[in-house]
Amino acid sequence: MSRLLHRGDAPPVPVRELTAVSADGSRIHVELHGPDDAPAVVLAHGWTCNTHFWAAQVRALAADHRVVVYDQRGHGRTPEPVNGVYSTKALADDLEAVLRATLAPGRKAVLAGHSMGGMTLMAAAGREAVREHGAAVLLCSTGSVRLTAESTVLPIRAGALRTRLTAAVLGARAPLGPVTAVSKSVLKYATMGRGSSPERVDICARIVHACPRGARVAWGRVLAGLDLQAGVRELRLPTAVIAGTEDRLTPPVHARAIEAALPHSLGLTELTGVGHMTPVEAPEAVTAGLRRLAERYVTVKGAAQAVSEEEVA
Repeated sequence: MSRLLHRGDAPPVPVRELTAVSADGSRIHVELHGPDDAPAVVLAHGWTCNTHFWAAQVRALAADHRVVVYDQRGHGRTPEPVNGVYSTKALADDLEAVLRATLAPGRKAVLAGHSMGGMTLMAAAGREAVREHGAAVLLCSTGSVRLTAESTVLPIRAGALRTRLTAAVLGARAPLGPVTAVSKSVLKYATMGRGSSPERVDICARIVHACPRGARVAWGRVLAGLDLQAGVRELRLPTAVIAGTEDRLTPPVHARAIEAALPHSLGLTELTGVGHMTPVEAPEAVTAGLRRLAERYVTVKGAAQAVSEEEVA
């Protein structure tokens, strides 16, 4: 992780670090930024990423928000799970542990997830800790089902062959190796929009290549068989959705389906020319979405408004 923190794009030093203990005993690395008495935001990163992926949002929000970021199991500074289990249930268990460890009873927060982080929120939608602590949700570049069938990373016609090959890629054990010009070109094609700057491609490449192979492979296999449609219907918090029009990993068809199924949708924003890595590719848009949700739903006025809207619904 240290090689990710020597550049100007690194997030601020957290005011506190702690370890949350999940239901199966797995230890989850958590970082807290910003003042404790400010509106809270909890950020869950995606597959092959880590807390550093949210650096732009942490830098922008930490002055006047309490920002909680954590490493998903097997990523960053969170070790592999004690029992070797990678599953959507484990994603939900880990998020519950983080919420319990970082938020006082009854304290509300905006919950945001990118890619697998969004899937975490869908998996945990019915959990007690999400009901207690969730004020609103932001889903970025994510999907709930048919990830391998809808992915367009492989430039071949949709069908059974592409689905099988995509699943094989997600679970491939081949090491990623060092970050090179070639590897950055491949990553940009697969995960980012054509207009992404070299600097932002480099940020994403260093993060992805730092992911341990075991976690990458194990989570890739989970994603290949994902089905969280029931979780979308259980996500009853006010929820906004963001997607990039050039996302090949989770194309906008996923975002549209999720938005249509949400019990309390705040709408879908499609970012033209942006790929899968929305928090890095379009940091201002993602940060603005988080700030709007916090202003509307985490303050006393926003909480009252949210209650009245739920009653009307």
